[in-house]
Amino acid sequence: MEENIKATIDTWLNSNIDEADKTALKELVASENETELVDSFYKDLEFGTGGLRGIMGLGSNRMNKYTVGSATQGLANYINLQFPSEEASLAIAHDSRNNSDYFAQIVADILSANGIKVYLFDELRPTPELSFAIRELGCKSGIVVTASHNPKEYNGYKVYWEDGAQIIAPHDTKIIEEVRKITSFDQIKFGANKDLIQPIGKDIDDRYLAEMSKLSLSPDAIKNQSDLSIVFSPIHGTGITLVPKALEQFGFTNVTVIEEQATPDGNFPTVVYPNPEEKEALTLALDKAKQVNAELVMATDPDADRVGIAIRTETGDFELLNGNQTGALLIYYLCLKWKENGKLDGNQYVVKTVVTTELIKDIATHFGIESFDTLTGFKHIAGLIKELEGKKTFIGGGEESYGYLIGDFVRDKDAIASCAMIAEMAAWAKDNGKSLGDLLEEIYSQFGMYQEDLVSLTKKGKSGAEEIQSMMHQFRNNTPKSLAGSEIEWLIDYQNSTAKNLLTGQEDSIRFPSSNVLQFITKDGSKISMRPSGTEPKIKFYMSVRSESDSDRSFEDEKKGLQDKISKIKEELNLI
Repeated sequence: MEENIKATIDTWLNSNIDEADKTALKELVASENETELVDSFYKDLEFGTGGLRGIMGLGSNRMNKYTVGSATQGLANYINLQFPSEEASLAIAHDSRNNSDYFAQIVADILSANGIKVYLFDELRPTPELSFAIRELGCKSGIVVTASHNPKEYNGYKVYWEDGAQIIAPHDTKIIEEVRKITSFDQIKFGANKDLIQPIGKDIDDRYLAEMSKLSLSPDAIKNQSDLSIVFSPIHGTGITLVPKALEQFGFTNVTVIEEQATPDGNFPTVVYPNPEEKEALTLALDKAKQVNAELVMATDPDADRVGIAIRTETGDFELLNGNQTGALLIYYLCLKWKENGKLDGNQYVVKTVVTTELIKDIATHFGIESFDTLTGFKHIAGLIKELEGKKTFIGGGEESYGYLIGDFVRDKDAIASCAMIAEMAAWAKDNGKSLGDLLEEIYSQFGMYQEDLVSLTKKGKSGAEEIQSMMHQFRNNTPKSLAGSEIEWLIDYQNSTAKNLLTGQEDSIRFPSSNVLQFITKDGSKISMRPSGTEPKIKFYMSVRSESDSDRSFEDEKKGLQDKISKIKEELNLI
């Protein structure tokens, strides 16, 4: 074992951590489980640009009372430096994960001990409601304790600023500086000032739902199709608190909740991963949908900021849509209804991330609506909304990873409002004699067919992190000349902010913050993006291919041709 790891373990053993934790750590050392010890102590759990996330347990690289405490003390110091002459307040929410309520209370205690007023949700609540509460209560910051859709071993927390968005520059790096100044657990103020902790709950729910109701664009269609059969699963998470209420408030009367997944449970007992991107997580919902002859299935992740959907096909089966397809449908519906309702004046815009389908841009352009790209992560979308506030009107936006935002009263991806709007979109389609599948085919016929896929490779621990960096280095320095028979025309490197034409040698600068993302753009319009995850031990490859609509080929043939092309790209990149 490396000496620096041994030194870190000794520091913990000689610190003032609780006696029970000290005993547990001594037992771990005595077990001689070197792999576990190294992974737990080889580095500090990084307070990244959005907050914390990691496996729960003892150690400097784990989520526990002390790493959470250090991060929170650093944040408290930064808040007090930023607002020295006014009473600063902060809102806290948590999801259904194991220890989320425990971590939320620790965070509240530390902040209150530092003289910061805390609004603490009395029970679990969705991430988008936390974003809403920050703005609604005039808070300077906010925290939601969650690890989103990670496996059950994980927890974490995300930090927000006064605009209700996750922290971005300059606050992110400055908070990190303050966190790094916490070099001893003795610096953490664990003793709560209970007078500064105020519980919140139903009142914020009601205010959120009232604001969300204003998003509706087709109330008559909902009235006509109020009995649209919908199946919903919160996958043991926070979606149960607001999604059924949101659907009811919009006017839907025939909603079936998956009872086996309705109870919040951090062990997520009915799924392998609590991730609506995974077909397996929707198994119970799809089975129930067949039983009740539903037309729409929706499922949210544990903190209810992402939603996955399935739609009934002409054969009676259910087709799962990916995040690009759902996002394209939503943007098309929003743009169309804004136009039909006379709300477009040339000052509206939509936003997507650079790894999300270009179909969204095509749709916006068709309606004369400006579209913007941002780096991956909803904090960048929210940052753009703040930048354009008072100048342009945000219609909606999204990213391929099943996160969408409609309107700007929330400043993070919002599965609650998205569920309501997806249901409204389905009701509107049915009221016009079509299904969501029909609508998607119409979009493809008009704009060309797009197919996307995602390959996510998990590389755990210290060796995994090194392997991921090696892969990115190889792709940067040994770029393939072609993919699936089409030459790579552009290599876009967001780390050094350049776009290079590999065929002509032309090199342009791009206006994005530095980020470890690479993109290959081929001559036939295929887009392949790769980036290490900022929150999980993964490297992700995003593939998007497109074909012009061909009246001589069936929809299914065209789709299969594109899927074959994606398979070819995976093979050439050694991903299968």
